[in-house]
Amino acid sequence: MVQAPPKPITLAEFLTLPETKPASEYIDGQIVQKPMPQGKHSTIQTEFATTVNGVLKGRKVARAFSELRCTYPSGSHPADVYGGRSTIPDVSVLTWGRIPRDQNGEVANTFPIAPDWAVEILSPDQSQTKVTKNILHCLNHGTEMGWLIDPAEQTIFVYRSQQQPEVFDQSAQVLPVPTFAGGLGLKVGSVFGWLLE
Repeated sequence: MVQAPPKPITLAEFLTLPETKPASEYIDGQIVQKPMPQGKHSTIQTEFATTVNGVLKGRKVARAFSELRCTYPSGSHPADVYGGRSTIPDVSVLTWGRIPRDQNGEVANTFPIAPDWAVEILSPDQSQTKVTKNILHCLNHGTEMGWLIDPAEQTIFVYRSQQQPEVFDQSAQVLPVPTFAGGLGLKVGSVFGWLLE
């Protein structure tokens, strides 16, 4: 027996639903649950956010957030009620002035924007196509750069708006970073070296 696809819901309806564990994302009318992070994924995610914050946060240049929900429109016609995305990049980096704040000046709970730098770490049972689509959606909504880190292949794909993706898989290669993150100096070997610490 063939199952009918789930009935689409609107972004507004999705945002009223309780959070799930692992987290669910909203992609063009459908709810997609992310896989539970495993050891390699979690290690790279934690070390990457710590490294970025260690270099950029103290100077109030940018801040890295782990598992942060970013919600923004599809960019398609406003009549497309099932458009838009509410995704949770593994690490979202926002420049200091773009971090949403509440009336007290504290970091807000909701982020209705795309990050400046979206980083995804591929889990063993995760679709590279779906993750790449999320990165491309971010780029279409103002994200300067996206990284897709594949621990199994020890490869990092770098995406920039209106440019060909780049592949980095040699230990000594210095990874490109967004303009605001100059001086970060991460190499491929440094990122995957975190798995040996």
